[in-house]
Amino acid sequence: MPVSTSISRIESSADLSPEVLKKLNEHLSTLEPREIIEWAIDHLPNLFQTTALGLTGLVSLDIINKITIDRDEQHLVPLIFLDTLYHFDETLDLVRRCEETYDVKFNIFKPIDCANAKEFETEHGEHLWESDESTYDYLVKVEPAQRAYEGLQVKSVITGRRRSQKGDRGEIPVLEVDSTGLIKLNPLAFWDFKQVWTYIRANEVPYNGLVDQGYRSIGDWHSTKKPASEDDERSGRWSGKEKTECGMHQDYFKMRAAFMAAKKKKEQQRQAAATAANPAPIAVASSS
Repeated sequence: MPVSTSISRIESSADLSPEVLKKLNEHLSTLEPREIIEWAIDHLPNLFQTTALGLTGLVSLDIINKITIDRDEQHLVPLIFLDTLYHFDETLDLVRRCEETYDVKFNIFKPIDCANAKEFETEHGEHLWESDESTYDYLVKVEPAQRAYEGLQVKSVITGRRRSQKGDRGEIPVLEVDSTGLIKLNPLAFWDFKQVWTYIRANEVPYNGLVDQGYRSIGDWHSTKKPASEDDERSGRWSGKEKTECGMHQDYFKMRAAFMAAKKKKEQQRQAAATAANPAPIAVASSS
């Protein structure tokens, strides 16, 4: 049965003042993930699940499927998958397996005007994640996500973030609103890796084959390694860098402004280089 609460159905993030958010988080933090997700299905507007099919997202997907079956409906929370063009083959195979297992199709979004990595590199250069990491994050994750949310009129999303993943996630609440007004639900915010993995195994949830090789947090192949520490499952992401997020959960407007500034600077540099390579002819005054 849906979780009872005194909060009426939310129409948009405008309904979530700091006081209301505080009250809701106090309530939601006492619930189990399934109860949180049931509450979200019944109360949040135009709810989607954005997932790269990490273990936490797979738990949420399986829970949603169970709720869907119990209510005798079609899959209750539409899915968004961001294809960066640099996923492991195992990740792309997992998309297919999840579609078959849960009888649901993903809404897949890629970097704009790019069908594959070759097209992306032709447009933006090779190894952009090394030469301009912020621009790379914006192009393969942030912009496609924003395009998905606008195109699908998404108002709320379920994420796979947990406090035990540390870094910027160390103090996340169950419910929050980002800089764009998007409502974000983190139903497993208080679970640790052991709880997630126990659920995966007990419920026979399909998962990424790389987990059996020792991987824990899996992103693009060029920035994912096995974790350096079992106590820090995301330590294999962006190894050797202070970075802990890909931009998806950072301030969209700041990321967009930084991208536009970098784009303008590069265009100015190209124009300067073109001018230097082809200087304008010097006019020679004729003698009278």
